Amino acid sequence: MKKIGITGQEGFIGKHLYNTLNLYKEEFEVIPFYRNYFDDAMLLDAFVSQCDAIVHLAAMNRHDNPEHIYETNVKLVDLLIDALERTGSKPHVLFSSSSQEEKENRYGQSKKDGRQLLTQWAERNNASLTGMIIPNVFGPFGKPFYNSVIATFCHQVSKGETPQILVDGDLKLIYVGELAEAIIEKIRTGAFEPDYILPHTAEMKVSGILQLVQGFKTEYQEKGIIPELKTKFELNLFNTYRCYMDIGNHFPVDYSLHTDPRGTFVELMRLNTGGQISFSTTAPGVTRGNHFHTRKIERFAVIKGNALIRLRKIGTQETLEFTLSGDKPGYVDMPVWYAHNIKNTGNDDLYTVFWINEFYNAEDPDTFFENV
Repeated sequence: MKKIGITGQEGFIGKHLYNTLNLYKEEFEVIPFYRNYFDDAMLLDAFVSQCDAIVHLAAMNRHDNPEHIYETNVKLVDLLIDALERTGSKPHVLFSSSSQEEKENRYGQSKKDGRQLLTQWAERNNASLTGMIIPNVFGPFGKPFYNSVIATFCHQVSKGETPQILVDGDLKLIYVGELAEAIIEKIRTGAFEPDYILPHTAEMKVSGILQLVQGFKTEYQEKGIIPELKTKFELNLFNTYRCYMDIGNHFPVDYSLHTDPRGTFVELMRLNTGGQISFSTTAPGVTRGNHFHTRKIERFAVIKGNALIRLRKIGTQETLEFTLSGDKPGYVDMPVWYAHNIKNTGNDDLYTVFWINEFYNAEDPDTFFENV
């Protein structure tokens, strides 16, 4: 089992990498890292001494003073190298650089210089370095106005604000889940690649991205329609957008109940994409679920009985609870990276319809056990 450390573990990419590594618990053990380690040489030395691989993500992305960005990022690399030298440690170091290296800004220069410093350390010590030059990263839980323009767009549009496009350029993009898997593959190989250019997985103009995001608000957030998702990028963007909505106040969404002498009729969902629909009964007091997905879109629709649906974002303690009843049919959609379950809280069988956007595949179920 390889022991992996992640500097910047609490950042946008760091959290996703940490959570993804924990899906491979038989292969990797994550050594915890905290920000104060850079302020305490003993703690930093102890950390690097334990690691078979260190993914160096800790960095400053934005600041009013560009020189402060440069000095901070280079200093963090220097501190890491000092700890490695003091302890004689030679883990495989994976450094997160940026395609901003090509531009004449201090952030890009700090990344380029940091990568070169680590390359020199690796060559001096016959150690392994992967210097990853990474395109624009987007995904769930990114910080608006900081991590990416997509995070900003999703935040603003989901709250009814109108984003402004300053430069309508082409963006080369990679989804944070794809990035995490790419980093893990590099950890497995352990090769010396000081200037590895990580390929982008999508490319689109800023205005095109905004148009898609605004379409998600109109179709999904306002009307409950699952939009047509033609590409993997559109699926990843949609799952990103869903995580910026005010989930606690948006759900449950009530259905329109049509009643006449024959009985009742409820339209469960409108969708412009495929998938699989399932039906279940749940005995009183029984709980189903207690798992999460990293890519699937899933809807729980209660049509008879009483239910409690609970959600918890992975890595947090806060739990969202939704009460549903067949007397007032409604649904809750499951965001990615949220553990979820459904409990029959009534005295009779609970009837639930489940929709998911892809066929079940036992070899790639994208279903991970986690108690809410």
